[in-house]
Amino acid sequence: MGTEIYLIALFILMLCAVMDLVVGVSNDAVNFLNSSFGSKVAPYWLILIIASIGILAGVTFSSGMMEVARKGIFHPGYFTMPELITIFFAVMLTDIILLDLFNSFGMPTSTTVSIVFELLGAAVGISLIKIMMPNNADLHLADYINTAKALMIITGILLSVIISFLGGCIAQFLTRIIFTFDYLKRIQRYGALWGGIAMACIVYFILVKGAKGTTFLTSDSQAWIMNHTLIIIIIFFIVSSIIFQFLIFFFNTNIFKPVILVGTFALAMAFAANDLVNFIGVPMAGLHAYKAAIASGNPLHSTMEVLSKKVSSETYLLLLAGIIMVITLWVSRKARTVTQTELSLGQQGESLERFESIYISQIIVRIAIHLFEIFKQIIPEKIIQSIAQRTDPSKSPAKYSDKDRPSFDLVRASVNLMMASIVISYATSVKLPLSTTYVTFMVAMGTSFADRAWGRESAVYRVTGVLVVIGGWFMTAFIAFTVSFIFANILFYFTAAGAIFLILLVVWIMRKTSQVHNEMVRSFEESKIVHIDKVTDVQTSLNDTFIHIACLLEELRGSLNDTFIALFTADLVQLRREKRKVKQVQTWVNIIIANVFKVLRSKQHEKLGEYYNYAHTIRRLQKLSDAYRDIVLRCYIHISNNHKGLHQEQKEEILEVVNLLVELLKEVEKTLLNEKVIASDVLIHKSKTLNELIDKLDIRQVDRIQQPNSKTRLSIMYYSIIGNCIVISKQNVKLLEVFNQCFSPVGVKRKK
Repeated sequence: MGTEIYLIALFILMLCAVMDLVVGVSNDAVNFLNSSFGSKVAPYWLILIIASIGILAGVTFSSGMMEVARKGIFHPGYFTMPELITIFFAVMLTDIILLDLFNSFGMPTSTTVSIVFELLGAAVGISLIKIMMPNNADLHLADYINTAKALMIITGILLSVIISFLGGCIAQFLTRIIFTFDYLKRIQRYGALWGGIAMACIVYFILVKGAKGTTFLTSDSQAWIMNHTLIIIIIFFIVSSIIFQFLIFFFNTNIFKPVILVGTFALAMAFAANDLVNFIGVPMAGLHAYKAAIASGNPLHSTMEVLSKKVSSETYLLLLAGIIMVITLWVSRKARTVTQTELSLGQQGESLERFESIYISQIIVRIAIHLFEIFKQIIPEKIIQSIAQRTDPSKSPAKYSDKDRPSFDLVRASVNLMMASIVISYATSVKLPLSTTYVTFMVAMGTSFADRAWGRESAVYRVTGVLVVIGGWFMTAFIAFTVSFIFANILFYFTAAGAIFLILLVVWIMRKTSQVHNEMVRSFEESKIVHIDKVTDVQTSLNDTFIHIACLLEELRGSLNDTFIALFTADLVQLRREKRKVKQVQTWVNIIIANVFKVLRSKQHEKLGEYYNYAHTIRRLQKLSDAYRDIVLRCYIHISNNHKGLHQEQKEEILEVVNLLVELLKEVEKTLLNEKVIASDVLIHKSKTLNELIDKLDIRQVDRIQQPNSKTRLSIMYYSIIGNCIVISKQNVKLLEVFNQCFSPVGVKRKK
């Protein structure tokens, strides 16, 4: 074969670089877009334009970081070109799979951690193969792997998590003390000075720290910048403070907006400078290895000591990579999915929580509450009251509809960007590939914590989300190392056949994850139950509530029918699907209840007099969803534990009950969707018929319990099912009564 097969492999590596740029930017876009998106500082298109310019500027600063892929994890002098190509190929295939998987489920992860552990896993795999060869018996794993550098990288990443959270928390607390949530009143006093400090910090790492890795500045220019660092910072601080004061005094400008937009540019540039190596560093190292091998005259056997030396990166390749990143930024749907995860965890005020409570998060929150109680006893009461007043989120004068409400205000967004930029830029200046995801995420969590976004009502859910994301980071390291190790072995032993198999595997996995993501997005976008943005008309809002309830009943009707069929046939797969629907139904119920609260809180109280029973829908919906959940979970647990199935007569009796219940649900559903109020006598009669039937079935079940072959578990489940069916039936009739009371007294014809 000669070198031809490795030339083909190099070409595929370049294609992988394009794919890796797409999946990588889709995950990392959250790092520099969330502060602008979350605060809604500017239109969507303007934020993307600024971020795009930052990316194109940043790619020219990433040359120094490229050395990490060549010699940061292993010693290239111990490997030949074919062995390095094998390592790099395994790394790229693994990276594409891993990042695409996290993107599909909307989980931010670290492209730096993934590439470091992929390089480590593939290098260890090939190194162990070489050690087992007879002529390499005197070498050890430490000879091949740059353990000192790898340990430094991992330590730097872990430290950045702690430093970022604490830095974000402290900076946000001090900034909020100064500006409070009613910050517009205090911009006149402190705005120019604060803006000058923020701009000086941002410019510091743009011009000073980033200059070390740039490809277009001469060494003399870089040396001049390094020698005049303090002067540059002072000049920018003075100039920017004067400009901001001028804008505030004459134009009443909110200086947080330009700071956030400049910070978005800076963080996008830092992302490109620091993380570009994660996407194209490995393919470029492969290109340099191939060129060096061809020049050596013995391409298949000469070792690659030349990669240990400094190699200049081609500027045109860096710019081409930047263009691909910009295009991905504009068109990627998965990037928006990842963005929503971080925004939901930093949301100020009430919102539907994405994560459930877990035991560990409950313990953490409980400990935090006890610690705060201890601090309250130590700190004087006057200081506590003063801090509480200045950090009270309810003091914010801005009022928004749900559609226009930002996830957090401009003050927090500016702190997010400033602190993240400082940490990332310093790491870039010392050529340490820390994780921009870890930094920006933990800074955002630190600022949200300091901003009291994690209140008693939401803390356990937010902490759970943070733990899930951090757990995903550890999984990133484990998966990256393991999969790249396996891939490297497959490529080494099966060469071309192994490469074809792995490429097909990657294509198949990406296709599957894309289907999963599309289903998730489609389910969200096509949801029939949505938040009411703002209550401007009580009658219309009432109308929307009952339409939403009708949609909920339709979902319950179909799910209950499928649940009982699966119970009778012991179909665990279907029951698992219905179990997942329980969470969706609960989310829908919470949305409807939240909408009810919005109507009741509206300023049109005088119009709600005849609708006082409208509040009763909350209790009805809660009981309805609880009964539905109990049925589904009991059926799932019974079958998953492989318990004995129901007797034939029990199946027939439950089926008779379910048919009546489904019929009643369907009638209520149609009634709520109808334009006119109808008499509920027929439905009340059906409900009574169902109750009478269940009374008869109770007597039959008592007779069965007295039989010798009676099973306690079956009896418990039987009574639970028919009992919950009674609850669902009763709550449906009550919902219909509330509906009639809300519309018939005023003779209103419902609006479509």
